[in-house]
Order: sequence, then C-alpha cells, then structure tokens
Amino acid sequence: MSLTEQLPRRGVTPHRQLPAPAPVGFTPTSELVDPQSVAPDMGDLAARVRSLMALQQQRVAQLPLGGNLFDIVVTASGSQAYAAIRVLDGIQQTGDDQADACGPVIEDPHRSWLIWLVPPGTSERWAPHRHALCLGRPHQVALPPVTATEPPGPYWLRPCRGDRLVPPAALRQLLDQFQPGPAPHEALLGSALSTIA
Repeated sequence: MSLTEQLPRRGVTPHRQLPAPAPVGFTPTSELVDPQSVAPDMGDLAARVRSLMALQQQRVAQLPLGGNLFDIVVTASGSQAYAAIRVLDGIQQTGDDQADACGPVIEDPHRSWLIWLVPPGTSERWAPHRHALCLGRPHQVALPPVTATEPPGPYWLRPCRGDRLVPPAALRQLLDQFQPGPAPHEALLGSALSTIA
C-alpha cells in the first residue's frame, strides 16, 4: 500500500437501529479517609487544579510554588539574561524543537525581571547567588495566560510546556557567566509575585 492510497472504509447505515445500552449500577461505598494519611501537598490540589484550568482558559493563574509543579528563579532581565536564554535554547533543544527550546521563562517588563520555572525542590538546594533569587514554598506566583507572548504586561518569553523546566545547574552556571543584575530583593519579590500579572 502506498502512502497516498486511502484506507478501506467500513460501511455504516446512517439510521440503523442500535441495541439498548446495558443498565449501569453504582455501588455506594462508605470509605472514610483519615486526613492524616493524605499527602501534605494534596491539601491544595483543588486550588492548583483550578489555577491550571484558569491558565488554559487564558486567564491569570495564581499558583503556590513547590509541591509537584515548580519553583522559580528570579533574575534581572536585559542583555545578559537574554544571552543565558539563548545558551539554554541550545542546551535544551532536541530533535524537532523550535529555536526557543529553553524551559519556561516569564518576562515582567514593568519590573525588569525574568522568572525561570525550575524543578520543584530547587529552592531547598539553591545556595545564595549574587545574580538570582530562588523561591519555593510558601510563596505563590501569578502566571500570565499561555497566550500572552508579548508585552504589555508579563508574558511568556519562552513558552510553558509540559515536557520541560529550566535546568537549575545549567542556569546557575550561566548566571555566573553572564551576571545579569541587580537581583531582586527577597522581601520585595515575595510580595510582588502574586500580583505580577
């Protein structure tokens, strides 16, 4: 069979009589779950799901950091930070990827920040850095809608994808090399993150 040859089609009578569906039975159960046995990060699962749904519906999503989603690294934006992104584009590019293969990065042009989404738990291992600040729990971040790919307002400089985050070790080395600055102050950053979008 050649690639251009059509597959055979099964003939279907449009107004045929279908058999009646079998009855569906549900067995009620009375299983009680001990609140202490639920994983600690499951308590906010519903809030996370609602936030992710908002993101898909082109609305701003406010998400808690940590858990099973991501932590963030915040740096200054500018030519030095953009140089780090270009190197990460090359590092993270695989096969059929587009040129913008770097993991998700949000640019906030109002505050001149880049917000790099890194694997959860990074904030626990991230040593203090002159050019970046890493945050996880208990902070929250407001993510712009996935369709926001240019200003005004915060936007996805590198798209949010389901298959990658920014690798923290490579990011840290590139921040040492390119030295974007100045790094945002943690006290200001913590209060501003939930209002960025």
